[in-house]
Amino acid sequence: MLSPDQTVIGFIGLGVMGKSMAGHLAKAGYPLVVYTRTKEKATSLLDEGAEWANSPRGVAVKANVIITIVGYPHDVEEVYLGEEGILANSHAGTYVIDMTTSMPSLAVKIYQEAKKRGIHAIDAPVSGGDIGAREARLAIMAGGDREAFLAVEPILNLLGPNVVYQGDPGAGQHTKMCNQIAIASNMIGVCEAIVYAEKAGLDPETVLKSISSGAAGSWSLSNLAPRMINGDFEPGFYIKHFIKDMNIALEEAAALGMDTPGLALARSLYVKLAEQGEENSGTQALYKNWK
Repeated sequence: MLSPDQTVIGFIGLGVMGKSMAGHLAKAGYPLVVYTRTKEKATSLLDEGAEWANSPRGVAVKANVIITIVGYPHDVEEVYLGEEGILANSHAGTYVIDMTTSMPSLAVKIYQEAKKRGIHAIDAPVSGGDIGAREARLAIMAGGDREAFLAVEPILNLLGPNVVYQGDPGAGQHTKMCNQIAIASNMIGVCEAIVYAEKAGLDPETVLKSISSGAAGSWSLSNLAPRMINGDFEPGFYIKHFIKDMNIALEEAAALGMDTPGLALARSLYVKLAEQGEENSGTQALYKNWK
């Protein structure tokens, strides 16, 4: 177990989810070194004692556990594999954990490059959005060497109660694709149900009391439908990032020879929204396609 007195955690990416996640680690007593593109996002953590680094390299030279949650696969590649990135500047024995939703093949590439340098790499994407990050209720799905996972599992447990080792490098990312495929079609159903209730003259909040606890229940119905009803489209998870995830899932499914019509339909609806200027809205803004 990596205890706070023998561990310095580097955290890269302090967006909608990352900032809360880093905060939980700080509250647990772990020293933090942080980097994010917009330093202002780190202000509250710096005020609480976190150390600022000017680059991923600055994080790598000071931390022996490094967590990243950035935007896109090209960001992950730059942060890990660039000359000023994590792998080129970390010490042997360091644990690196990418919690970005990214490409399984990239997770394998990072693992292989890390292993050459004596670094332990784990892909551990998350599900639960801003609420899950804020309340430390994330679902975390991990891939990599089991021994490395077991070493960092106590740290991951600080971020959520559902931390599951899925298998070899890339397995965490493949599991996240399963998660996103399930969410994609479900979001269509949630939106249609709420709009139907409104058009039928029902009180949608009262409808939710019945259907969210029955067979139709889902995380999206319980957490995002109320936001739709209240006209709250602030991002717990950005549409632009969900489109990125669906693109990866479609590519991976095609490589497996699998047809995913529900996923394809959801992606087309979200792309339509993004083209209308909603790419920085939360995924619950799908509701606007019917309104």
